Amino acid sequence: MKVRDIMTSEVSCVTTNSNIAEAANIMKSLNVGVVPVCDENKNPVGVITDRDIVLRSVTENNNANQNVGNVMSSNIVSATPDTDAHEAAALMAQNQIRRLPIVENNKIVGILSLGDLANVNIHVNEAGEALSSISKPGNEMK
Repeated sequence: MKVRDIMTSEVSCVTTNSNIAEAANIMKSLNVGVVPVCDENKNPVGVITDRDIVLRSVTENNNANQNVGNVMSSNIVSATPDTDAHEAAALMAQNQIRRLPIVENNKIVGILSLGDLANVNIHVNEAGEALSSISKPGNEMK
């Protein structure tokens, strides 16, 4: 099974100049924990997660009008829609990430989450193994 068969393909992006409140509102309205950060051509330059907002903004008493570029994670790991789902799960575990941006021709085309993997019966064990690797104490996103 390929990533394209199970990824979430409706993705909203923000730019580095968007404010944190805008990213948080997208997360709230879509019930997600990550929003890709893209340039004007929808090329991914990073991601902003709910964790980024809490650790790099709220705990440092920054306001919600701060630019996303100041708190986003810029070292993104991604896959293509043609990546095998088993490979994607291994990539997520190896890099200790719960959500994997899916990029095609340098454009963001989807997001693959552990939940997407778990919803496909053949990948439940891999999703569990990936979560176990990701959730080890002391392992944090960079």
